[in-house]
Amino acid sequence: MNLGIRGRVAVVTGGARGIGAETARALAAEGVKLVVSDIDLVAAEAVAGEIRAQGGQAIGVRCNVTDKAEVRDMAAAGVEAFGAVDILVNNAGFNKDRYLTKMAETEWDSVVDVVLKGAFHCSRAVLPGMMERQWGRIVNISSRSVFGNPGQTNYSAAKMGLIGFTRALSLEQAKFGITVNAVAPGFVETELMQANPGYPKLRELALAKNPVGFLGAPDDIASAVTFMASERARYITGVTLYVTGGRFSS
Repeated sequence: MNLGIRGRVAVVTGGARGIGAETARALAAEGVKLVVSDIDLVAAEAVAGEIRAQGGQAIGVRCNVTDKAEVRDMAAAGVEAFGAVDILVNNAGFNKDRYLTKMAETEWDSVVDVVLKGAFHCSRAVLPGMMERQWGRIVNISSRSVFGNPGQTNYSAAKMGLIGFTRALSLEQAKFGITVNAVAPGFVETELMQANPGYPKLRELALAKNPVGFLGAPDDIASAVTFMASERARYITGVTLYVTGGRFSS
């Protein structure tokens, strides 16, 4: 299927690993030019180099998405390298799990700021160009955790906030030919997840609760994001697509 985005330019935040890196690869396979953005420049450049080695076009850019100046520079780098930014994947995020009564304010703020303020800064940076060209795609990476997980009040709140952000922004931007959607992954076997000391137990519990009987891989999420970023999804906006293997409850 021709997704109609060959030659478009995408920014993927948190693009150096896991879902972000796999999304960058999937978009590149469709002929999209990539700005691989991450706070880890060496890792971002490695993913960009891999894409170039496969015949694609990509640059790696260091960006802390909570810093509006760095976000502005990241967007400018995309325009300088490729002429525009047509697609934004707000993927940057992480969890710092702790029961609320034991959670430090910094643990709350850091998670919420990266997920929500990051989406705010990045969307504001690229929207004027999309509006001018009357075409754009923003895909926000939420999570099944919006339904609640013990120890994840910060993460669940941030990811649910991203769904509200998605719905409101979709209504603002529809008249400009810009769609805004969210993809909410379930348990995905990323490098970050596998590095968790409690991973074996978490995996066992997730597998037991997953209706399809297996767990997701980063490319399962990347496929959904790539479709939502495509011309084929032009009549879909304000939607949250749950990619969870049918699991919704905690």
